[in-house]
Amino acid sequence: MPNIKSLLFGDQEDEWGYKRESENIIVGYGYKKFSKPPVIGKNPLLRSNTVIYNDVTIGDNLRTGHNVLIREKTTIGDDVLIGTNTVIEGHSRIGSNVSIQSNVYLPKNSYIEDNVFIGPCACFTNDRYPIRVKYKLRGPIIRQGASIGANSTFLSRIEVGEGAMVAAGAVVTRNVPPWSLAIGAPARIKALPAKLRVPNNI
Repeated sequence: MPNIKSLLFGDQEDEWGYKRESENIIVGYGYKKFSKPPVIGKNPLLRSNTVIYNDVTIGDNLRTGHNVLIREKTTIGDDVLIGTNTVIEGHSRIGSNVSIQSNVYLPKNSYIEDNVFIGPCACFTNDRYPIRVKYKLRGPIIRQGASIGANSTFLSRIEVGEGAMVAAGAVVTRNVPPWSLAIGAPARIKALPAKLRVPNNI
């Protein structure tokens, strides 16, 4: 069986990072001089077409779906699930025991604490006035134990407090206090029902 690493990158370690061309593909572009290969902990399960950039640090027991993209300067804790077609744009931090479902978009400068659930197709942004106004890019801050519903959308700089829930389809334009419920478009903040005031068991 051929050595795939040798086929793609050559036998010499110093050849890594140089552009290699064939009839139909280009494999690899040089990284910045001081960048480092990704560090991944024990027992990872990386499904097909998962792409992890340099300067990424990941803990133990990572599981990915297909076509996952994790860009540079991202730190991920232990026991994290990242679903199919999810994009993490880099310069982000994700805690441990986090479940990110399929088709989620996390922009540059996102911060996700431990025990957070993010439902499928949730979309977070980091630019409040796209292209029109110079704006410091800042993604979401999702505090410990929060749950984010499917197809919810977030403006930039939104903070979701500890234990809070965001309903499916919500359009979140302001911060969500701890242990509260955000529901609707634009989202209204309501008290979280007593039966939902429990920790996430991920």
